[in-house]
Amino acid sequence: MPKRILVIEDEEAIRKVLRAFLEDAGYRVILAGDGMEGLEKYHEHVPDLVLLDLMLPRIDGFAVCQLLRKESRVPIIMLTALDDDVSQMKGFDLLADDYITKPFSMPLVVRRIEAVLRRTGQEHPAEGNVIRYKGLMLDIDSYTVLADGKGVALTTREFEILKLFLENQGRVLTRDYLLDSIWGYDYFGGEKVVNTHIKNIRKKLGNDYIETIRGVGYKIEKETP
Repeated sequence: MPKRILVIEDEEAIRKVLRAFLEDAGYRVILAGDGMEGLEKYHEHVPDLVLLDLMLPRIDGFAVCQLLRKESRVPIIMLTALDDDVSQMKGFDLLADDYITKPFSMPLVVRRIEAVLRRTGQEHPAEGNVIRYKGLMLDIDSYTVLADGKGVALTTREFEILKLFLENQGRVLTRDYLLDSIWGYDYFGGEKVVNTHIKNIRKKLGNDYIETIRGVGYKIEKETP
């Protein structure tokens, strides 16, 4: 799965060029034109790295960085025309991972991204160890779940159920199938246990990702690229 790069930049021309170069380098690019939209796109897509301009409308890049750092250690590279030491030091004080001044060369930006991902251990994750779906991220190794960048405490069975749905996007899963897959074929409890676990998952995620197919079972919509 390609890495997701969120570009928060108010200049449309720069956004377009960055998108072209980064997609050519194999990244999936999400664009935002101001600070508020950037925070919304972050929670929607949970990117692997953020390219963050400092001089933004609505909320400036320093404030965006500060808000992101309250909930995430996502790598952040600041992009700015402010090349003075005070601005750079402020960025690093807010725990930005790197700082690139404008004008910059696009190949340099790609190399800096590669270096930051390598340094933060995110350049080459183990294949299949992370599942992403809209604002969700499931880490299979650690059994942790993030919803819009925030941790969600699921039980082991709840985690396995959610994982099963994400691995079968667009497919209706019957209650019998869920019972056999999660509890085992020799489980003699009723189907209500499935309904209860689905209800708990919905409540904890704060978003009804799982759709009830009346009289059949449940499904999760397939995420469109």
